[in-house]
Formats: sequence, structure tokens, C-alpha cells
Amino acid sequence: MAIVHMTDDTFEEVVLKSELPVMVDFGATWCGPCKKVEPIIEEISEEYAGKMIAVKCDVEECNGTAQRFGIMNIPTVLYFKNGQVVDKNVGAAPKKMFVEKLEKLL
Repeated sequence: MAIVHMTDDTFEEVVLKSELPVMVDFGATWCGPCKKVEPIIEEISEEYAGKMIAVKCDVEECNGTAQRFGIMNIPTVLYFKNGQVVDKNVGAAPKKMFVEKLEKLL
């Protein structure tokens, strides 16, 4: 499954109402570290298809959602389960770190 691109209007339906765990990648097109994280999240979304949902949230397009969750640095990945933030990762990191946090939610 490819990464779902989200807007402020679709956040509740896509993330908060999801029955599956959700990784929300907050970033921006101009952010170098974000460009390193995005292919990792894409790869994870394909490997865990049907078990989780990966969502991309451009902080400039989803400003309300970014403010709602206090996103101050990008990239930031929030992990949701049952509509609640249960973990987060701030900054670029190796794939292993993202997978370890995701595995705890499955």
C-alpha cells in the first residue's frame, strides 16, 4: 500500500478512525531530512500492507493538524493506535527504529 496523502479535512477519517495502526509522517517538500525518511516510510508501508497505514502530512498543507499535535521539528513521525498517539520519532532515523516502534503496535 502506498503512502496516503492527508489533509486537515481527512485527518480524522484516515487516522483517528482507523482500525489499523497509523504512522503519520509530518514533513515538507523543502526539508532534506524529510526526503530521507519518506522512502523508508514508503518501504515500510509496502512491507506491512494490510497491517498498518502510512500517512504523509505536509506541514504547509496540513498546518492545522501539525499545530494540533505540536509538531515543532520535521520530520516527525507520530504513531497512532485506536485514535491515540502512542509513540513518536523526531528527526531522520534508520528504518530499524521505525519498524521497532511499529512492531509494538501490531
